[in-house]
Amino acid sequence: MRDAFVRALMREAARDPRLTLITGDLGFGVLKPFWETYPDQFVNAGIAEQSMTGLAAGLSRTGRTVLTYSIGNFPTLRCIEQIRNDCAYHEANVKIVCVGGGLVYGSLGMSHHATEDMAILRALPGVTVFTPGDPLEVEAVVPEMLRTPGTCYLRLSRGGEPVLHDAPIENWRVPQALTLRRGADVALLSAGGILTQTMSAADMLAEKGISAEVVSFPCIKPIDAERILDLAGRFRHLVAVEEHNTVGGFGSAVAEVLAENGCGCRLHRIGMPDRYSSIVGTQQYLRGVYEMDDCAICRRTLEWLDP
Repeated sequence: MRDAFVRALMREAARDPRLTLITGDLGFGVLKPFWETYPDQFVNAGIAEQSMTGLAAGLSRTGRTVLTYSIGNFPTLRCIEQIRNDCAYHEANVKIVCVGGGLVYGSLGMSHHATEDMAILRALPGVTVFTPGDPLEVEAVVPEMLRTPGTCYLRLSRGGEPVLHDAPIENWRVPQALTLRRGADVALLSAGGILTQTMSAADMLAEKGISAEVVSFPCIKPIDAERILDLAGRFRHLVAVEEHNTVGGFGSAVAEVLAENGCGCRLHRIGMPDRYSSIVGTQQYLRGVYEMDDCAICRRTLEWLDP
C-alpha cells in the first residue's frame, strides 16, 4: 500500500506544484522517489508530530494541499489536539496519512498498535476518513482525497499487500463501496487492509457451501449508506470486519446506518475487543489471537449462520 500511495501522490504532484508532503523523520526508503523528484514539495519535520501538524496547517493557509506522513499512532493520536484545533476546526486542507494501521507493527507493542484511530478521527467534525483495502483502492482513493476539501485521514497498512481487485478502479468517488465478490448467503463488509483476510475467509466459506458477498469500504466517513441498506435488504446477516477496536470504528458506523433506518437484518462485528493488547507478535499472529484472521472470520460467520 505504501508504494501505491507514493505512485499516486507523485502523479498528483506533477500536476500540482502546491502539493506538499511532510514526513515525521521516517519512510525514507519508500518516499525517496518523491523527494528526489519534487525536493521543493517535501519537508522532513523530524520526530515532532505535533509541530509537523501545526506546520501543515500553516502551509495550507498559503494555498497548498499538505500531507503529513508517519506510522501508526504518531500522525494521529500523538497530535490529536493539533488535528482538531489547527486543522479540522479551520477546515484546513491537510491530509493525514498513517502507514501501519491496525496491528501491522504488532511486535513493537501497544504503543504501535493503531486500533483506535478510525473511531477518534471519525468523531472529529468535518474530517473525511479513507480506509482502502488493497493497492488498487489506494491508487483510486488518493486523487479523490486530494480533491476533497478540508482535513482528511488516509489509513494504510504497510507494504507488500496483494492486489485483490481484478482490474484498476476507475472514476471512484466518495463514499462508494466496492463489491469484490457476489454472494447469496451472507455479506462480509470490510474496511482497510483486513480485506485480505475477508477475501480469504470467503474462499473458506465457499468450500463449506456458503456463498459470501464481499464488499470493501474505502471510505467510512461519510459511509456508503445506500450500499449498506441494499445489503441489509438482501441478506439476513451482515458481518463487519475491521482491524480496529470494535467500539466506534467501521462496525459502529454500519450499525448507525442500520439503526437509523430500522433494518431487520443482524449485524455481527469482528475486530479488536475493547482492550489493549499485552501480547506482541507478527500482525498475522495477533489477528489470530484476537479472532480476526481468515480462519476466525470463517468460523464465527458459520456460527452466526447456524440456526
